[in-house]
Amino acid sequence: MRQPIPILTYHQVDTPPPRGVPYRSLVVAPAAFARQMGLLETLGYRGLSMTALEPYLRGDKTGKVVGITLDDGYVNNLQHALPVLQRYGFSATCYIVSGQIGGSNVWDHAKGIPARPLMNEAQLRSWIGGGQEVGAHTRNHVDLLQADGAVARDEIAGCKRELERRLEAQVRHFCYPYGLHRPEHATMVLDAGYATATTTVRSRTHMTDSLFELPRVPVLRSTSLPVFWLKVATGYEDRKRP
Repeated sequence: MRQPIPILTYHQVDTPPPRGVPYRSLVVAPAAFARQMGLLETLGYRGLSMTALEPYLRGDKTGKVVGITLDDGYVNNLQHALPVLQRYGFSATCYIVSGQIGGSNVWDHAKGIPARPLMNEAQLRSWIGGGQEVGAHTRNHVDLLQADGAVARDEIAGCKRELERRLEAQVRHFCYPYGLHRPEHATMVLDAGYATATTTVRSRTHMTDSLFELPRVPVLRSTSLPVFWLKVATGYEDRKRP
């Protein structure tokens, strides 16, 4: 029986916005991100993209590994996360909204969250060229619970097609926007040819978890280094699971 594997969830890696800005917690300071990656190395963990993590998730390999994922594809991931990942020899998967390549987080604007630039095609190629991976996050960051079957299928499968065509790179992994889905969406992800899908259910992954409904471990602006250790190395997050 394999050990539980944490899959870390990040969004932006940048200077956090002022107090009062909605979802400020999702912006992790570059220095904090660097300390977290350094702690992983010190503890003997390897940070891996979803493709590199696959054999561990399936139980074909064992080792001290952590999945690293970043949602949405912000330019600050390239600016601040990539150099740190390269410093430690880690890889990560960045989930991209294919309809907003070079755009911004338009799905957040109505909530009062500031517009932040998303990587354009050249920047995504730099991310991949830097040893990292691109995954899919639908075409338009839709709430799949509010989409009919045809729209959901197009958002899921169409994102993969668009990313592979534009970036000339295989896209094997999917992330549900807002972490939300129904069982039929997991089937759509499988049918579209993805190998895994991640959610926002809080827990490390266990052998009993479906590869198309993988839980993750959130890392927030306020996550201290001791709590980060608890999240990775203990059952701290497993107890947060609904």
